[in-house]
Amino acid sequence: MTGRILVVGDVITDILAVPEGPVARGTDTPATIRQMPGGSGANQAVWLAAMGVDAHFAARVGASDLVRLGRHFEGQGVAAHLAGDEANPTGSLICLVDTDGERSFLTDRGANAHLGETDLPFELLEGMDRLHISGYALFEVKPRAAVMALAARAKARDIPVSIDPASTGFLAAAGPGNFPGWAQDAEIIFPNADEAQLLTGQTDPDRQIAALLDIFPRVVLKRGGEGAIYAARGMDTIALPAEAVKIVDTTGAGDAFLAGFLAADLRGETPAGAMAAAIAAGARAVSRLGAQPLAL
Repeated sequence: MTGRILVVGDVITDILAVPEGPVARGTDTPATIRQMPGGSGANQAVWLAAMGVDAHFAARVGASDLVRLGRHFEGQGVAAHLAGDEANPTGSLICLVDTDGERSFLTDRGANAHLGETDLPFELLEGMDRLHISGYALFEVKPRAAVMALAARAKARDIPVSIDPASTGFLAAAGPGNFPGWAQDAEIIFPNADEAQLLTGQTDPDRQIAALLDIFPRVVLKRGGEGAIYAARGMDTIALPAEAVKIVDTTGAGDAFLAGFLAADLRGETPAGAMAAAIAAGARAVSRLGAQPLAL
Protein backbone atom coordinates (compact mmCIF):
# COMPACT_ATOMS: atom_id res chain seq x y z
CA MET A 1 0.00 0.00 0.00
CA THR A 2 1.04 3.58 -0.63
CA GLY A 3 0.72 6.01 2.25
CA ARG A 4 -1.56 5.97 5.26
CA ILE A 5 -4.46 8.38 5.65
CA LEU A 6 -7.10 9.00 8.30
CA VAL A 7 -10.44 10.21 6.97
CA VAL A 8 -13.00 11.73 9.34
CA GLY A 9 -16.55 12.15 8.11
CA ASP A 10 -20.07 10.82 7.76
CA VAL A 11 -21.50 7.35 7.28
CA ILE A 12 -24.81 7.50 5.43
CA THR A 13 -27.19 4.91 4.04
CA ASP A 14 -27.97 6.17 0.54
CA ILE A 15 -31.42 5.46 -0.89
CA LEU A 16 -30.88 6.17 -4.55
CA ALA A 17 -33.88 6.89 -6.79
CA VAL A 18 -33.44 7.25 -10.56
CA PRO A 19 -36.77 8.11 -12.25
CA GLU A 20 -37.31 6.84 -15.78
CA GLY A 21 -38.49 10.32 -16.78
CA PRO A 22 -39.69 13.60 -15.26
CA VAL A 23 -41.25 13.08 -11.82
CA ALA A 24 -45.04 13.38 -12.05
CA ARG A 25 -46.53 15.17 -9.04
CA GLY A 26 -49.43 13.49 -7.27
CA THR A 27 -49.03 10.10 -8.93
CA ASP A 28 -46.52 7.31 -9.64
CA THR A 29 -43.31 7.64 -11.63
CA PRO A 30 -41.43 4.42 -12.53
CA ALA A 31 -37.92 4.47 -11.12
CA THR A 32 -34.90 2.37 -10.25
CA ILE A 33 -34.47 2.47 -6.45
CA ARG A 34 -31.44 1.05 -4.66
CA GLN A 35 -30.10 1.16 -1.11
CA MET A 36 -26.34 1.66 -1.06
CA PRO A 37 -23.56 2.55 1.38
CA GLY A 38 -22.59 6.21 1.32
CA GLY A 39 -21.59 9.31 3.24
CA SER A 40 -18.92 11.62 1.87
CA GLY A 41 -16.18 10.61 4.31
CA ALA A 42 -17.04 6.93 3.94
CA ASN A 43 -17.00 7.22 0.16
CA GLN A 44 -13.60 8.90 0.22
CA ALA A 45 -12.11 6.22 2.48
CA VAL A 46 -13.42 3.37 0.32
CA TRP A 47 -12.18 4.99 -2.89
CA LEU A 48 -8.76 5.60 -1.30
CA ALA A 49 -8.51 1.95 -0.26
CA ALA A 50 -9.49 0.85 -3.77
CA MET A 51 -6.57 2.94 -5.04
CA GLY A 52 -4.07 1.13 -2.85
CA VAL A 53 -3.90 3.57 0.07
CA ASP A 54 -3.83 2.34 3.67
CA ALA A 55 -7.12 4.06 4.47
CA HIS A 56 -8.44 4.54 7.99
CA PHE A 57 -11.86 6.01 8.69
CA ALA A 58 -13.35 7.46 11.89
CA ALA A 59 -17.07 8.11 12.27
CA ARG A 60 -20.12 7.65 14.51
CA VAL A 61 -22.97 5.30 13.59
CA GLY A 62 -26.06 3.82 15.18
CA ALA A 63 -25.05 1.16 17.71
CA SER A 64 -27.21 -1.46 16.01
CA ASP A 65 -25.19 -1.03 12.80
CA LEU A 66 -21.70 -1.31 14.31
CA VAL A 67 -21.07 -4.92 13.33
CA ARG A 68 -22.63 -4.68 9.87
CA LEU A 69 -20.80 -1.49 8.94
CA GLY A 70 -17.55 -2.73 10.42
CA ARG A 71 -17.76 -5.74 8.12
CA HIS A 72 -18.60 -3.54 5.16
CA PHE A 73 -15.52 -1.37 5.61
CA GLU A 74 -13.32 -4.36 6.33
CA GLY A 75 -14.51 -5.93 3.09
CA GLN A 76 -13.55 -2.76 1.24
CA GLY A 77 -10.05 -2.70 2.72
CA VAL A 78 -10.73 0.21 5.09
CA ALA A 79 -9.63 0.15 8.74
CA ALA A 80 -12.76 1.60 10.36
CA HIS A 81 -12.78 3.22 13.80
CA LEU A 82 -16.52 3.44 14.45
CA ALA A 83 -18.23 4.73 17.59
CA GLY A 84 -21.70 3.34 18.36
CA ASP A 85 -24.55 5.71 19.25
CA GLU A 86 -27.30 4.16 21.40
CA ALA A 87 -29.65 7.12 21.01
CA ASN A 88 -29.33 8.06 17.33
CA PRO A 89 -29.48 5.92 14.18
CA THR A 90 -26.93 5.80 11.40
CA GLY A 91 -27.42 8.74 9.04
CA SER A 92 -29.58 8.28 5.97
CA LEU A 93 -30.12 10.12 2.73
CA ILE A 94 -32.57 10.01 -0.15
CA CYS A 95 -30.82 10.86 -3.40
CA LEU A 96 -32.97 11.82 -6.39
CA VAL A 97 -31.07 11.54 -9.67
CA ASP A 98 -32.57 13.51 -12.56
CA THR A 99 -32.45 12.67 -16.25
CA ASP A 100 -29.02 14.28 -16.80
CA GLY A 101 -27.44 12.52 -13.82
CA GLU A 102 -27.49 15.44 -11.39
CA ARG A 103 -28.58 14.85 -7.81
CA SER A 104 -30.76 16.37 -5.10
CA PHE A 105 -30.60 15.17 -1.49
CA LEU A 106 -32.85 14.78 1.53
CA THR A 107 -30.53 14.16 4.49
CA ASP A 108 -30.91 12.94 8.07
CA ARG A 109 -27.39 13.04 9.55
CA GLY A 110 -28.40 10.91 12.55
CA ALA A 111 -25.45 9.75 14.65
CA ASN A 112 -23.01 11.75 12.50
CA ALA A 113 -24.21 14.96 14.16
CA HIS A 114 -23.11 13.62 17.56
CA LEU A 115 -19.48 12.76 16.78
CA GLY A 116 -17.41 13.83 19.79
CA GLU A 117 -13.88 14.07 21.12
CA THR A 118 -14.02 10.59 22.67
CA ASP A 119 -14.69 9.23 19.17
CA LEU A 120 -11.53 10.88 17.83
CA PRO A 121 -8.67 10.11 20.21
CA PHE A 122 -5.36 11.59 19.16
CA GLU A 123 -3.91 8.07 19.01
CA LEU A 124 -5.70 7.70 15.66
CA LEU A 125 -3.01 9.94 14.18
CA GLU A 126 -0.19 7.52 14.96
CA GLY A 127 1.65 6.59 11.77
CA MET A 128 -0.57 8.71 9.53
CA ASP A 129 0.79 10.50 6.46
CA ARG A 130 -2.31 12.69 6.11
CA LEU A 131 -5.54 13.64 7.88
CA HIS A 132 -8.50 14.34 5.62
CA ILE A 133 -11.67 15.95 6.96
CA SER A 134 -15.01 15.86 5.23
CA GLY A 135 -16.63 19.26 5.72
CA TYR A 136 -19.87 17.67 6.91
CA ALA A 137 -18.12 17.07 10.23
CA LEU A 138 -17.78 20.84 10.74
CA PHE A 139 -21.42 21.86 10.47
CA GLU A 140 -22.52 20.83 14.00
CA VAL A 141 -21.02 22.26 17.20
CA LYS A 142 -19.98 19.00 18.90
CA PRO A 143 -18.35 17.30 15.88
CA ARG A 144 -16.70 20.58 14.89
CA ALA A 145 -14.94 20.93 18.26
CA ALA A 146 -13.70 17.34 18.06
CA VAL A 147 -12.50 17.63 14.48
CA MET A 148 -10.78 20.97 15.00
CA ALA A 149 -8.91 19.56 18.00
CA LEU A 150 -7.76 16.57 15.95
CA ALA A 151 -6.69 18.80 13.06
CA ALA A 152 -4.71 21.07 15.38
CA ARG A 153 -2.91 18.06 16.84
CA ALA A 154 -2.19 16.72 13.34
CA LYS A 155 -0.70 20.05 12.26
CA ALA A 156 1.42 20.17 15.42
CA ARG A 157 2.78 16.74 14.46
CA ASP A 158 3.53 17.91 10.89
CA ILE A 159 0.79 15.68 9.47
CA PRO A 160 -0.75 17.55 6.52
CA VAL A 161 -4.48 18.21 6.72
CA SER A 162 -6.86 18.41 3.78
CA ILE A 163 -10.53 19.37 3.70
CA ASP A 164 -13.49 19.59 1.37
CA PRO A 165 -16.44 21.93 2.08
CA ALA A 166 -18.86 19.06 1.33
CA SER A 167 -22.24 20.77 0.85
CA THR A 168 -23.47 24.13 -0.41
CA GLY A 169 -26.69 23.75 1.55
CA PHE A 170 -25.05 23.08 4.91
CA LEU A 171 -22.29 25.59 4.14
CA ALA A 172 -24.81 28.36 3.43
CA ALA A 173 -26.80 27.54 6.57
CA ALA A 174 -23.71 27.46 8.79
CA GLY A 175 -22.32 30.69 7.36
CA PRO A 176 -19.61 30.53 4.67
CA GLY A 177 -17.60 33.20 6.49
CA ASN A 178 -17.14 30.82 9.43
CA PHE A 179 -15.68 27.98 7.39
CA PRO A 180 -12.11 29.28 6.90
CA GLY A 181 -11.68 29.54 10.65
CA TRP A 182 -13.00 26.03 11.17
CA ALA A 183 -10.61 24.77 8.47
CA GLN A 184 -7.63 26.85 9.59
CA ASP A 185 -5.25 23.91 9.90
CA ALA A 186 -5.82 22.60 6.37
CA GLU A 187 -3.04 22.98 3.79
CA ILE A 188 -5.30 22.12 0.84
CA ILE A 189 -9.02 22.56 0.14
CA PHE A 190 -11.20 20.85 -2.50
CA PRO A 191 -14.27 23.02 -3.20
CA ASN A 192 -16.55 22.69 -6.18
CA ALA A 193 -17.51 25.82 -8.11
CA ASP A 194 -20.66 26.52 -6.07
CA GLU A 195 -18.83 26.05 -2.77
CA ALA A 196 -16.01 28.30 -3.95
CA GLN A 197 -18.57 30.97 -4.85
CA LEU A 198 -20.09 30.78 -1.37
CA LEU A 199 -16.67 30.94 0.29
CA THR A 200 -15.33 33.83 -1.79
CA GLY A 201 -18.32 35.74 -3.15
CA GLN A 202 -16.76 35.39 -6.61
CA THR A 203 -18.08 33.65 -9.73
CA ASP A 204 -14.90 33.81 -11.82
CA PRO A 205 -12.68 30.74 -11.22
CA ASP A 206 -9.45 32.76 -11.23
CA ARG A 207 -10.83 35.14 -8.62
CA GLN A 208 -12.16 32.25 -6.56
CA ILE A 209 -8.74 30.64 -6.55
CA ALA A 210 -6.95 33.90 -5.72
CA ALA A 211 -9.24 34.48 -2.75
CA LEU A 212 -8.87 30.91 -1.48
CA LEU A 213 -5.08 31.05 -1.79
CA ASP A 214 -5.15 33.93 0.68
CA ILE A 215 -6.41 31.36 3.21
CA PHE A 216 -5.09 27.96 2.09
CA PRO A 217 -1.64 27.14 0.64
CA ARG A 218 -3.15 24.88 -2.03
CA VAL A 219 -6.54 24.75 -3.79
CA VAL A 220 -8.14 22.20 -6.09
CA LEU A 221 -11.25 23.68 -7.70
CA LYS A 222 -13.66 21.05 -9.02
CA ARG A 223 -15.68 22.35 -11.97
CA GLY A 224 -17.73 19.31 -12.95
CA GLY A 225 -18.03 18.98 -16.70
CA GLU A 226 -15.49 21.78 -17.17
CA GLY A 227 -12.73 19.84 -15.43
CA ALA A 228 -10.66 21.07 -12.51
CA ILE A 229 -7.94 23.57 -11.59
CA TYR A 230 -5.00 23.10 -9.23
CA ALA A 231 -3.32 26.12 -7.69
CA ALA A 232 -0.60 26.62 -5.10
CA ARG A 233 1.04 29.74 -3.77
CA GLY A 234 3.95 30.81 -5.95
CA MET A 235 3.19 28.28 -8.72
CA ASP A 236 1.44 28.34 -12.08
CA THR A 237 -2.06 26.88 -12.08
CA ILE A 238 -2.81 23.54 -13.71
CA ALA A 239 -6.16 23.24 -15.50
CA LEU A 240 -7.37 19.93 -16.92
CA PRO A 241 -10.60 19.21 -18.81
CA ALA A 242 -13.08 16.58 -17.72
CA GLU A 243 -13.06 13.23 -19.51
CA ALA A 244 -15.87 12.76 -22.02
CA VAL A 245 -17.99 9.93 -20.59
CA LYS A 246 -21.68 9.10 -20.47
CA ILE A 247 -22.97 10.39 -17.15
CA VAL A 248 -25.13 7.89 -15.31
CA ASP A 249 -24.95 9.18 -11.72
CA THR A 250 -22.81 11.96 -10.24
CA THR A 251 -23.24 10.68 -6.66
CA GLY A 252 -19.81 10.40 -5.07
CA ALA A 253 -17.98 11.80 -8.11
CA GLY A 254 -16.35 14.54 -6.04
CA ASP A 255 -15.33 11.98 -3.43
CA ALA A 256 -13.73 9.76 -6.08
CA PHE A 257 -11.97 12.78 -7.61
CA LEU A 258 -10.59 13.80 -4.21
CA ALA A 259 -9.44 10.25 -3.48
CA GLY A 260 -7.71 10.07 -6.84
CA PHE A 261 -5.78 13.25 -6.13
CA LEU A 262 -4.81 12.35 -2.56
CA ALA A 263 -3.78 8.80 -3.50
CA ALA A 264 -1.48 10.14 -6.20
CA ASP A 265 -0.19 12.85 -3.88
CA LEU A 266 0.67 10.21 -1.28
CA ARG A 267 2.56 8.28 -3.96
CA GLY A 268 4.69 11.36 -4.52
CA GLU A 269 3.31 12.22 -7.95
CA THR A 270 3.51 15.75 -9.31
CA PRO A 271 0.46 18.01 -9.04
CA ALA A 272 -0.17 17.44 -12.75
CA GLY A 273 -0.07 13.68 -12.22
CA ALA A 274 -2.36 13.92 -9.20
CA MET A 275 -4.83 16.02 -11.19
CA ALA A 276 -4.85 13.50 -14.03
CA ALA A 277 -5.53 10.69 -11.54
CA ALA A 278 -8.33 12.72 -9.97
CA ILE A 279 -9.99 13.43 -13.32
CA ALA A 280 -9.84 9.73 -14.24
CA ALA A 281 -11.36 8.69 -10.90
CA GLY A 282 -14.19 11.19 -11.23
CA ALA A 283 -14.96 9.94 -14.73
CA ARG A 284 -15.08 6.37 -13.49
CA ALA A 285 -17.49 7.36 -10.72
CA VAL A 286 -20.02 9.18 -12.90
CA SER A 287 -20.21 6.36 -15.44
CA ARG A 288 -22.05 4.01 -13.03
CA LEU A 289 -24.61 4.02 -10.24
CA GLY A 290 -23.52 4.48 -6.64
CA ALA A 291 -21.08 6.46 -4.55
CA GLN A 292 -18.54 3.74 -3.70
CA PRO A 293 -16.56 1.24 -5.79
CA LEU A 294 -18.59 -1.55 -4.12
CA ALA A 295 -21.67 -0.32 -5.91
CA LEU A 296 -20.02 0.08 -9.31
